[in-house]
Amino acid sequence: MKNKTKRKIKAAGTVLFLIYILALIYFLFFAERFSGVEFAQREYHYNLTPLQEIRRFWIYKEQLGVLAVVSNLFGNVIGFVPFGLILPIICRNARGFFFITFSGFALSLCVETIQLITKLGCFDVDDMILNTTGAALGYILFAVSHYIYRKNRRKQHGKETL
Repeated sequence: MKNKTKRKIKAAGTVLFLIYILALIYFLFFAERFSGVEFAQREYHYNLTPLQEIRRFWIYKEQLGVLAVVSNLFGNVIGFVPFGLILPIICRNARGFFFITFSGFALSLCVETIQLITKLGCFDVDDMILNTTGAALGYILFAVSHYIYRKNRRKQHGKETL
């Protein structure tokens, strides 16, 4: 791939990543309207028991409805897939499964901590599990795509020399 094309892809990836981060901030902190309750009157909400909320959503899926279950369980995963997919494209040093997974966990921990401190949402260890899973899946999508690209590139390059 030509350097000019690589720069364009990196620039587009950077713009997409910034849009993704801004959208993530919006949906995690501002999408739910403030209830009009003063900060001092809001309560802290948290779940520190792994898999508790995931299990609860699964057990009560009939009562909660498919939309609530899918949006909670899969929404947290899908919300972090772009992190694991785009970051390795724009940052060559971020091309490692463990690096992306740990970075996704760190970002999720920051988000959950901010939600706890600001009392906007709930600090939920299950969200961290799902978000980290999403970042890891995003990286797997990147790695598979990158592998296929490189394999096809080698094939095409080999045919040209014959």
